[in-house]
Amino acid sequence: MSLIYSHLLSWSALLLVIDTVLWHLAPFKHRVTRVGVRLALFVMFSALIINAGVSPLQAPLFADDRVAQLGATALGILWWLYAARVLTEVIGLVLMRRIGHSGRLLQDVIGALVFLIAIVAAAGYVLELPVKGLLATSGVVAIVVGLALQSTLSDVFSGIVLNTTKPYQVDDWIMIDGVEGKVLDIDWRATHMLTSAGSTAVVPNSVAAKAKIVNLSRPNNMHGVSISIQVPNHIRPRRVLDALDRTLQGSSQLLLNPAPKAVLKEAGETMSEYVASGFIAELGKKSEVRNQLFDLAHRHLEAAGISRQLDGVIEPTTRARALLDEVKVFRSLSEDERDQMAQSMVAQQYAAGQVVLELGEVPDSLMVIATGVVSATVPDGTGQTEAGRMGPSEVMGEQSILTDTPSQATFTALTSCIIYRIDKSLTRSCMEQRVEVGRALNKLQAVRQQNSRLALLAKPMPIKKGGFLSWLQKRQA
Repeated sequence: MSLIYSHLLSWSALLLVIDTVLWHLAPFKHRVTRVGVRLALFVMFSALIINAGVSPLQAPLFADDRVAQLGATALGILWWLYAARVLTEVIGLVLMRRIGHSGRLLQDVIGALVFLIAIVAAAGYVLELPVKGLLATSGVVAIVVGLALQSTLSDVFSGIVLNTTKPYQVDDWIMIDGVEGKVLDIDWRATHMLTSAGSTAVVPNSVAAKAKIVNLSRPNNMHGVSISIQVPNHIRPRRVLDALDRTLQGSSQLLLNPAPKAVLKEAGETMSEYVASGFIAELGKKSEVRNQLFDLAHRHLEAAGISRQLDGVIEPTTRARALLDEVKVFRSLSEDERDQMAQSMVAQQYAAGQVVLELGEVPDSLMVIATGVVSATVPDGTGQTEAGRMGPSEVMGEQSILTDTPSQATFTALTSCIIYRIDKSLTRSCMEQRVEVGRALNKLQAVRQQNSRLALLAKPMPIKKGGFLSWLQKRQA
């Protein structure tokens, strides 16, 4: 103990070295532990220098020993800097708990202010310098520097506001002043974004603070998606809206609540603009769903006999023939072969909720959807799981055509539908003449079987509730 009391200044200096080594090399997993260790070392350091006769609030009194005087002065200054460092760590820990890692800029600014105060205090108390004159001089310098760095300071303080109010955070997908992208970083001067084109956009914080900000990532489980369609004015709006309603029902990615909707946005002199919109759960699927909606809208408008050209008219007598042009499995057929097949197609209407094809049924024809939306569900052991939805130009019953096997799913009309039937013998004759048709049907069957398996795997397993009675039943069994 006598060794410690006789060399308190040396031990306090050694404690600073230990703090530095621990802070950089010690494997602390949690920041709270790191800050706690540093706070404890600071308390020990304060106790050592005070017991050694060094007060941070006055100049050292070792006039007889110049080495001790110099060491005590250095330790007094280091005490203020050490205190500033510990205080900034504690403030940073509190801010991180309250506003998260996005408050880094605010932590840096507060830390700079704390260190500035510590330097002024060390100059006034330990070195006994004329602080008033120093503050007056620094005030003039601050005014000059502030005028010179006006735009930079505007960006800095705007960054503090953005980090505090948090209209967006890192990894959010946002739109600022017409620039859309994913937030990569928010630093002292600007917000860095990665655009959809793969380039980096840098928006000054002062611009972001004044601009209109659209955060596409909030709320995180509901994101809007919409498409805009223009149709000639002479077409009755109700027909277009019905086709767009079927378009929205044809996408299983859209959330049921809030419900998707189609509206007439604007009626111009020759064309009217319609908007179909809904919400999805995952932002990453926005482009995929939007492309799907455009494709469905095209098919449902065409199936309803609606042309998007001013002088375009789809004759009802050509519906079956036009439908065959859109069916992928019949793309290898010639024009004459499609004309002959169209003459043999029989149309049948289904009401919403009516079963088109039962599970286990062996149909005697290949069915082609002309209008409406059909849902395909597969058994999952406890009920039915939707494997997909189908729209105009898609076919059903291919497994019966290929191998006379029963249907592995239940097909139900979600809306009123018109479905054309093509006789099984005619389809098989077409397969014999065109091997491409058989290959397309086999590929379609394989894809649908895979989609059914994926739908069953994606369904969450029910949680079995346990308890004493269930345990007892298992023991008896």
